[in-house]
Amino acid sequence: MRYILAGLALAAIVCGNASAQAERRIFIIASNADGYGVDRCLATGASCGVAVATAYCKSQDFLQVQSFRKVDREEITGAVRSSSGSCQGSCDQFVAIECSR
Repeated sequence: MRYILAGLALAAIVCGNASAQAERRIFIIASNADGYGVDRCLATGASCGVAVATAYCKSQDFLQVQSFRKVDREEITGAVRSSSGSCQGSCDQFVAIECSR
């Protein structure tokens, strides 16, 4: 009987860990220079970006930020590469913010 209970407890722990990992999401947002320096904090991974990234996660109904960093346009699925290598049209830079529940 103890082995059955131990097995059930282990299964509950494994299932709990799997569901916790499924509660992560990465948001890709434009890093527009707004004069406040927020874009530099997020893009460089500086400690000043923690508060901004945390606030963004909370605004999306997540509890905390896991990571944030600058991403290149080529890293974003479905992005179109420019053939000349120079920016045409919108020249936004992007930041990835990973949030968890």
